[in-house]
Formats: sequence, C-alpha cells, structure tokens
Amino acid sequence: MRYELPDVSMNSDPPASKAAPAVPAHQRPLTGTTLVAGTIALSLATFMNVLDTSIANVSIPAIAGDMGVSSSQGTWVITSFGVANAIAVPLTGFLTQRFGAVRTFLASIALFTLFSFLCGQAPSLPVLILFRVLQGASAGPMIPLSQTLLLSSYRRERAGMALAMWSMTTLVAPIAGPLLGGWITDNISWPWIFYINVPVGLVCSLITLAIYGSRETPTRKLPIDWTGLALLVIWVGSLQVMLDKGEELDWFGSTFIVALAVAAVVGFVLFLIWELNDRHPVVDLKLFALPNFTLGTIMLSLAYGMYFGSLVLLPLWLQEYIGYTATEAGGVLAWVGLFALLFMPFVGRYASRIDTRWLTSFSFLVFAVVFWMRSRFTTADTYWDYSLPTVVQGVATATFFIPLLGIILGGLPQQRVASAAGLSNFARITAGSFGASIYTTLWDNRSSLHHAQLAQHIYEGSPRSSAVLRMLEAGGLSHQQALGVLNRLIDVQASTISVDEMFRLSAWLFVAMIVMVWLVRPSAPVAGGSEAAGAH
Repeated sequence: MRYELPDVSMNSDPPASKAAPAVPAHQRPLTGTTLVAGTIALSLATFMNVLDTSIANVSIPAIAGDMGVSSSQGTWVITSFGVANAIAVPLTGFLTQRFGAVRTFLASIALFTLFSFLCGQAPSLPVLILFRVLQGASAGPMIPLSQTLLLSSYRRERAGMALAMWSMTTLVAPIAGPLLGGWITDNISWPWIFYINVPVGLVCSLITLAIYGSRETPTRKLPIDWTGLALLVIWVGSLQVMLDKGEELDWFGSTFIVALAVAAVVGFVLFLIWELNDRHPVVDLKLFALPNFTLGTIMLSLAYGMYFGSLVLLPLWLQEYIGYTATEAGGVLAWVGLFALLFMPFVGRYASRIDTRWLTSFSFLVFAVVFWMRSRFTTADTYWDYSLPTVVQGVATATFFIPLLGIILGGLPQQRVASAAGLSNFARITAGSFGASIYTTLWDNRSSLHHAQLAQHIYEGSPRSSAVLRMLEAGGLSHQQALGVLNRLIDVQASTISVDEMFRLSAWLFVAMIVMVWLVRPSAPVAGGSEAAGAH
C-alpha cells in the first residue's frame, strides 16, 4: 500500500487542461537568485513560527521564577500559544480567498513579530499569556501559506524538493528551540527568546513583499462561519484552561472547573451539530466519515501529543530536580536532530516505494523503545544516559510525519485536500497543547502520591531517617534544615518515579497504536498520480 500526496496548497481549482491559457502570474516558477531568496524568506518564517512552539520549554522555570508563579502555571506560556495557533489554522482558507495569500501571509508575519516583541515586554504572567495567545493566533496562517507560496515558486517537477526543504525547516526548528532557548535564558535573559523574532520577522516581511508582492492570488468574497468559530474557541479554550487550572483549583471541587467542563462539553456538542449542518463550515467534519482520514488523524494526534508532552516534561524535570541548567536541558533534547536530519531526505525520497503502514509501525516501535529507555532514568544517570534515548528518537521522528500524511491525505480528491490538511493540523496542534498540560498535571499528581508513600517509610523517628538526620546535623545543619534536606531528597525521588511512570505509559501507548496502524485500508493513488503530487 503506497500513497501519493496530492497538492496541499490553498488553490483548490481544478488543474488546467493542455489548451488552457498561460499560467497565472502567481503560479509562475521563480528562477535564480530570486528563487533562492524567496525560499530562504519563506523557510525563515516557518522556522521562526515552529521555533516558538518549543523555544520556551526550557525557559519555563526562569519565567515562572521571575513572574512569581509555579512551573505548572508557567506551562500556560506554551499551551496558550498552541491552542490559539490551532484555532487560527482553519481560518487560513477563508482569509486566503478573501484577502489573498500574499497579503494574509505578510499580515501574519507582521502581527507575529509585533506580539513577539510585546511578549518580551510583559510585566506579569497574565499579560504574557495574553500576548502569547495573540502571537499564536496571528501565526496560524503562516505555516500553510509558506508551503503554498513555496510550491508556487518551483516548477512542478521540483515540487518534491520544495516540500523536502520545507519539511527540513519544520524539523530543525523544534530541535534548535530548546537549545537556543536554554542558551539565551542562561546567558542573556528569557525575554530575548521573543525579541529574536523581531529582526527575523522584519527581514522575512521585506523579502516576501519584494518577491511575492506582484504574485497575489485571486480573491473572492466568502461567508465565514462565525458561529462555528465561536463554538470552536469556547470548547477548545474551556478544555485547555480546565486542564491547566484543574490541579491548582482541586479539580471538580471547584465551581470554576465544573463550569469550564460544562462549557467544554456543551460547546463541543453544539459545535458538532452546527458544523455538520452549516453550508460553509469552518471545519469540514464530514472528513471523519473517511476511515483512513479518521484513523490517521487519531494516530497523528495521540503520537504528537505524547511527543510534545515529553518535550515539555523532560526539561522541567532535569532543571527542577536533577540540577541541569536550561542550556544543558536543551542540549539533551537537541540530540534528536542527529539521525532525524540524516534520515529525513532518504525517507522523503524512498517513502513512496514502501508500504506506509510498515513505516508508521516502525516509527511507533522506535518511539516505544525511546520512552521505555526513559522510563529507566535515575537521579544518578549521566548526561549521556539522558541524551541517548533522544538520539534514538531521531530515527522515529524522521519516519513519523511523511507516512502519516500519506495515510491522512492519500486517496482524497484534490478539492478536499486543503480542508483535510487544515483539520489534521488543527487536531495535531491541539493535541500537543493538551499533551503538555496532561503530562505536567499527571506528573505533579503522581509526584505528590509518591512523596506521601516514601515519607511513610522515611519518617522522623525511624532508625534510617534518624541516622540520616544525625549525619546532616553533624555536618553543621540545624534540625529544621536537616528535615528540609531530607524532604528535598524525597521530592527528587518522588518526581523521578513519576517521570518514569509517565514515560512507561507512553511506551505502552505507542505499542498499542501499532495495532491501529493495521486497521488502515489500502487506498488507490490520487487521480493524477505524480502530477497531483507536484501540482501548484
């Protein structure tokens, strides 16, 4: 079973016949230095956007410390961006057809750059979260439109190369994010993880305007599903806030959490009813009637949720309980790029010759091995003990996105590809934000449970704890200080046990998803074959 990817650009018009007039200006391939400059500008915009999904991961302890909040509250800086970004993605098609791809892309870059600067200026956590929401919302159209403009810049036979370069950018950015964010946090200050977007955004805007300003796409007035969009914001936003604030407010012991749960459930049900009956839905839910699309989207969402949740959890644990700096924690995560960058070009070139289900199963199996290796972490491990699973994860990452996109988009008629790509990306990004919240919440809960269990065995008055206290007091500590040290030791061990449990659960979930892979049915290639795959 091999899938060929159709055109994923925003242009859904049927392909022109051989007798059709000349290619429109916005679809004419670029050449020479103009093509190089345009590719660099679009790739930098994508890089900047994806970078911001992970650059703050290792900076959360520093941000939380400066803002006077807990690290679990600080994770809102990550999840708020992801949720807003996911909600904005389905609007890309409407904005493109209403205002044009180039205008929408330039507006997206400009607003993203402005809100990046304001994030660095934020005086408190609520203000920072507000600007992160606006930053994420403005970034929504940036990635799909960078892909659209890039495809329009290359000849049809070189579309595969364009997509490979675009994929490499989206792969490098999450790798560079923790390392760059850690170095900036340790050596400058955390606001600069946002300020660095300003010069990049300005350069991308100027180059894009110079090259693509005369290549605007056709526009037409379309109605927008405001009711569906409002319901989408309500249920996704309510669910995210509930996950983030639940532990802090004692979950359903809080009327606020109960209200959020009701809003999420009611909003979701009304959203389903409305979108299935609206003539111009903001999200085409009828795609879920297709088994391969449904299975592929579920697998993509679950896998990405666990992947992104681990990207948030691992650096938090390393910094808070192992004593790593932000730079060192970012370095542990950065090793994923070693094999990912080596294997990605080969996967992109030869994936069409291999059964997509085998590639996906291989990726999930490697992910399971990686999380099983992490489930054996101890506080006495070395830097390379923590980094080795990340090195292996590069193999899984390289074989992850391309085959799943084949399952999701393979066999779809061309006019439904843009909607399918937008909906699957919405599900993926939302799952990443939910994954970060779920991972950190379960980690805190399990850590508290293990702390209580360990404290029952190591309590004041027992022979073992008395010996430890006497040793600490002999070293010059007061009794209260010695108790504090003992409590910290229990905290470290409890958090480590909890981290191991989270990773062990993830390993088994990846194994279980291998079964789901083989429920996917073989699909015929998209009409048009390779030409569909390379169409602009």
